[in-house]
Amino acid sequence: MIRDEADLESRLSEPTPQVIAALAKLPGDILFLGAAGKMGPTLARMAKRASDEAGIRRKVIGVSRFSAGDDAALQAHGIETIRCDLLDEVAVGHLPDAANIVYMPGRKFGSTGDAGPTWAVNCFLPAIVCRKYRTSRFVAFSTGNVYPFTPVTSRGPTEAVPPNPVGEYGMSALGRERMFEYFSNTLSLPVAILRLNYAVDLRYGVLVDLARKVLDEEPIDLAMGYFNVIWQGDANAMTLRAFEHVGTPPRIFNMTGPEVLSVRKVCERFGQLLGAQPQFVGIEAETALLSDATASLAALGPLTVTSETLIEWVADWVKAGGRLLNKPTHFETRDGKF
Repeated sequence: MIRDEADLESRLSEPTPQVIAALAKLPGDILFLGAAGKMGPTLARMAKRASDEAGIRRKVIGVSRFSAGDDAALQAHGIETIRCDLLDEVAVGHLPDAANIVYMPGRKFGSTGDAGPTWAVNCFLPAIVCRKYRTSRFVAFSTGNVYPFTPVTSRGPTEAVPPNPVGEYGMSALGRERMFEYFSNTLSLPVAILRLNYAVDLRYGVLVDLARKVLDEEPIDLAMGYFNVIWQGDANAMTLRAFEHVGTPPRIFNMTGPEVLSVRKVCERFGQLLGAQPQFVGIEAETALLSDATASLAALGPLTVTSETLIEWVADWVKAGGRLLNKPTHFETRDGKF
């Protein structure tokens, strides 16, 4: 089991041999935009560790507005940091050049009733950044929320399924993809787009949400009865390997685990591990927000952590009172309102 946060972050940032080999061949510095988010710090650390192990001298740079101390934690691991409001075009214009950009900014929660900032971050900001880094390679984060709900008897949509998002957040996320598509085609920008759902750290994620409800004997709504997850360390590794697959037009990858997990069965397993009885309400709908990651796992894998191991790690962490971010995923939302 994972001992503490230092152990957790070390594992989240440990590069696989495939990542080390990929960054050994990748020329140029790597700049992470939105580096202070949930995935950014360990992803930047993995890039730094992989580059060092490959014997490659490069700058790894994190850019964000940064809360107090967030930038110091990255600097302690050899990552340069720059504080910047990315919606400020002048400030973005002064950022250093870099051959490789990991694009992570996005706005989801708070979109209902205040949609303007969501559309600005998700659609206007990519235009600012693409014009600034018109000669760079991009790996850009998106979300599985661009897909329609699909039957739970399926594996979910492949990358070939046309997007059809529910709600303004999903629509704005599709708008972000379209901006990268436009600039990729007009500026010949090599881009890979990663449709992520859902990354799991032990401090947040769908599994953490469910484990807490089981432990606290809170009602668990079964309407969104099925989901996908991926260990954040594996998502980090897939992100860096995506630089091997950038293209014009953009190459799209579903980034998640191979299994469709049942909320009911996962919570029953948590009940066994936590010594608690899950409290279910409602019944499973016939559709859910799912993704088929077969193609991306073949190109960007392999995964190092199974769903059962993740469930055991989360249960151990929550039961021991490990620190949580207290940022619910609201994965159970079915109306697209966040």
